[in-house]
Amino acid sequence: MLNIQNLTARYGSIEALHGIDLEVGKGELIALVGSNGAGKTTLLNTISGHVAKQGSISYNGKDLARMSPKKIVNEGILHVPEGRHVFPGLTVMQNLIVGSVAWRGLRQKNVDEDLEKVFELFPRLKERSTQLTWSLSGGEQQMLVVARAMMGRPKLLMLDEPSMGLAPKVIDEMFDKIIEINKAGTPILLVEQNALLALEISDLAYVIEQGNIRFHGKSSELMDDPRVREAYLGKMEDSAS
Repeated sequence: MLNIQNLTARYGSIEALHGIDLEVGKGELIALVGSNGAGKTTLLNTISGHVAKQGSISYNGKDLARMSPKKIVNEGILHVPEGRHVFPGLTVMQNLIVGSVAWRGLRQKNVDEDLEKVFELFPRLKERSTQLTWSLSGGEQQMLVVARAMMGRPKLLMLDEPSMGLAPKVIDEMFDKIIEINKAGTPILLVEQNALLALEISDLAYVIEQGNIRFHGKSSELMDDPRVREAYLGKMEDSAS
């Protein structure tokens, strides 16, 4: 579905990504892991059309490299950036309705079926549907931004650091929902600082380092690769023991 070849990206004169090759196939959950500043967020922002680039980005055979961010969204590629960007002065319900604009435009269309699906996925949001989003907990806000993206009927969902700043129990709940979304048929490209958790739930993974893909392959095999374990998993395993 998503095919990236020889992608470079720049912030002004600074090249941040160097010849990236990456694929996301139908129904796959792909993890992109690496240290802070490795280029993970830059890659998602580049796919979304927000960073100057060279190379090939195609989705179902369509060239995304020359599309505007709006057109990329219209193709069904929805990006949940890090940082829980809710609309704080709107209610939970209003935030969700805004998310549906990706497919309905500004026309008035019935979104009850979509709301039913996201409320089934995140029952807590239904309980708080009339609540202003500034008053939600961090975990509830993270649920909301993912649910809002699902209201856009994504054909590919890109998630950037969904565990950031969340308590361990909430992280487990969030990742259960990510697995559920993927099993229902939505391909996911997941950027996650918690490499161990990302590798545990994904099918395939890419390890990015200083703007280059250093390793890629089956997540289970990367977890057993001594180079990956030493560089990215050791501290997490020590802290978990």
